[in-house]
Amino acid sequence: MITFYSFIFLPFIFALLVPFLYRYLNRQVHTGWFVLLVPLTIFIYLVKYIPGVSSGTTYEYTLSWIPTFGISITSYIDGLGLLFALLITGVGTLVIIYSIFYMSKVREALHNFYVYLLMFMGAMLGLVFSDHLLVLYGFWELTSVSSFLLIAYWYERKGSRQGALRALLITVFGGFGMLAGLIMLIMMGDTYSIREIIANIDVIQGHALFIPALLCILLGAFTKSAQFPFGIWLPGAMEAPTPVSSYLHSATMVKAGIYLVARMTPIFGGSAVWFWLVAGVGLVTLLYGSLTALRQTDLKALLAYSTISQLGLIMCLLGIGSLAVYFGPSEAGTVFTVATFAAVFHLFNHSTFKGSLFMVVGIIDHETGRRDIRYLGGLMQVMPITFTIALVGGLSMAGLPPFNGFLSKEMFFGAVTEVSHAGIFGLSKIGMLFPIIAWVASIFTFVYCMIFIFKTFGGAYRPEKLTRKVHEAPLGMLIAPIVLGLLVIVTFFFPNVLGKYILTPALTAILPMMPISDYDVKISAWHGLNMELIMTIGVVVIGLILFKTAKRWIQTMRNYPQGLTLNHLYNVGLSGTERLSASLTNRYMTGSLRHYLIYIFSFFVILLMGSLLLLHGIQFDFSNDAAISIYEAGLVIAMIIASLTVLLASNRILAIVALGAVGYMVSMFFVIFRAPDLALTQMVVETVTTVLFLLCFYHLPKMTKRIERIPFKLTNLIISIAVGLTVTILALSANGHKLFEPITSFFENAYELAGAKNIVNAILVDFRGFDTMLEISVLTIAGLGVYILVHQRSKGREQRETE
Repeated sequence: MITFYSFIFLPFIFALLVPFLYRYLNRQVHTGWFVLLVPLTIFIYLVKYIPGVSSGTTYEYTLSWIPTFGISITSYIDGLGLLFALLITGVGTLVIIYSIFYMSKVREALHNFYVYLLMFMGAMLGLVFSDHLLVLYGFWELTSVSSFLLIAYWYERKGSRQGALRALLITVFGGFGMLAGLIMLIMMGDTYSIREIIANIDVIQGHALFIPALLCILLGAFTKSAQFPFGIWLPGAMEAPTPVSSYLHSATMVKAGIYLVARMTPIFGGSAVWFWLVAGVGLVTLLYGSLTALRQTDLKALLAYSTISQLGLIMCLLGIGSLAVYFGPSEAGTVFTVATFAAVFHLFNHSTFKGSLFMVVGIIDHETGRRDIRYLGGLMQVMPITFTIALVGGLSMAGLPPFNGFLSKEMFFGAVTEVSHAGIFGLSKIGMLFPIIAWVASIFTFVYCMIFIFKTFGGAYRPEKLTRKVHEAPLGMLIAPIVLGLLVIVTFFFPNVLGKYILTPALTAILPMMPISDYDVKISAWHGLNMELIMTIGVVVIGLILFKTAKRWIQTMRNYPQGLTLNHLYNVGLSGTERLSASLTNRYMTGSLRHYLIYIFSFFVILLMGSLLLLHGIQFDFSNDAAISIYEAGLVIAMIIASLTVLLASNRILAIVALGAVGYMVSMFFVIFRAPDLALTQMVVETVTTVLFLLCFYHLPKMTKRIERIPFKLTNLIISIAVGLTVTILALSANGHKLFEPITSFFENAYELAGAKNIVNAILVDFRGFDTMLEISVLTIAGLGVYILVHQRSKGREQRETE
């Protein structure tokens, strides 16, 4: 267990060392060479799990975190988690190699870059291995924060700041929704463990919270994986450096939503709502992404929308594959099991060809100074290796042989064809839309792939349009995309090796209810002249025609009104929200303390008194109250007199003494009620407070006597009486309601539990120690802030005097 967690937490540990390595060694060696050891070491370590996981073995490691609340970092290694972890570390290794030659060690703040990258890598590993739902959510939000920092790496650019903010707002918004869904899931299953929830699925599926939890969890998955209409954050994230785009937005972060849907399929799969949302939204995203990609002239933007499209394809396959949960171990269930297999297969393929294509765009930008396709052309003459990599990746994304994208795309066509024959959830009527939309979207995918390849590398070479003298990229920058390109080809010729050791175990994890014999999925490039091959031939023929005639129609798509785009709607909504909030803020932020107190007390009265009335909580019970003694009545009268003295005092010393008297009489109440610990604590606090008041007021000017007429304000009177009545009624009602057993006996046992003879001290230090620690931390931070401000002010004054 210690070995496993030492490897999983290695990115976080190394992130603490990166600033020191950068400071002392960056002039001699690029910081990336040290960071490279992290993903490479973890990848090699994880490889040892492949034989065991492929044979059906799973591994569990538990690290106690907050045992009082039953929260532990429980890591569960199965086929699905291992597949993602290998992609995270394997692609991460190649991305860091690429970044060493892409990111200048002189001009770039590499310590920031690699700290953020390692944070993200560690968060993704924690996410895919987490079995505890709340721990999973913690890592989920950490991926959003770290990706925000990576996207905003070039923070001096307005586009980087806007793209990072948009990504954070959308993904965190979805994350909050997902948190609500996870909490409902925990309530239904009465456990934090994903595996235990899957084991008790019969109880959960009949629960009233099943559909609300489903919707909330999908909201988080759709926002993170850029599904329609939330995908608008992904193109804006392209403002990040190309290594970030290649890593986060093709291989890892956007796949987190895919992972969540796959992990939750055994729980929610088989329901009509899950099927239509996952498969339907995925299909719409596929079509939307492919159409929007055609309108782009920036190569990164084109790849961003193509990523949205490909993620929609994977999501659609997961939705179709969830029908296997409905049909169970039957012939129909086996058919839809293949769709889930196709989803994890295309997930792997997409990481390979899209990662290489993003690196190609980075090379083009690095060597030519351009990413606009209208200024490029003929680059195959001067960049033949880069062209070859782009050709391999582009044709794989288009779904052509002999590349791995062809295999998973054929399986996708087979899945959408089969779903039209499912005969459930209304598919007998509208199921034919699945293959039609999938086929049309694939045609557009083919067209934008041809545009990417041949508009960039084909045609006439125009050096006058470029800002730099073009030459082939250095070997170091080519290593990573070459490796990914080779994987694209090797996977096509030896797909079943990948299928046996990586994909089938992942499939077993997604659909654990299916018998293991049903997972013998054989990948083949030739199945005869079937519907899938006919659809592929149609894609190529019509796609080539559209590509050849692109000049006649593509400009029409690029002239699509910007006012109707999702980006514009987002910007309008955001600016409208800001104007509305500014207007509301200006209305209540008047600068008057009286107004602020009116707002606070009015809300207090409405909320509490309204709750008491609506919930019938007003109830008085004086039967068990003790008799009021003469001493208690005298103390009350004395406190009233002292309080009035504070208000009517003509000098500060008298006001302070009267205020202290109120506090001391409260401590006398504690003595009468036989609570010496509270009395002692109250007296100490009151003494210290009085001394501090005297020290502060000593430096203030004396109070001057003046006669002024205080106007009567009816609003003040009403609110004062309302607050007093609310507090009194609330206190008396609370005393009359005994919903639970009192906890006094627990605190009376403070000496045995905490070793403290003073119960008050035990409560402050032991029983609510975190609260006290945080209070002290807040005071410490505030004190440091004040000290720094005073110090900076003094320093500034000295500089001005010197000048």
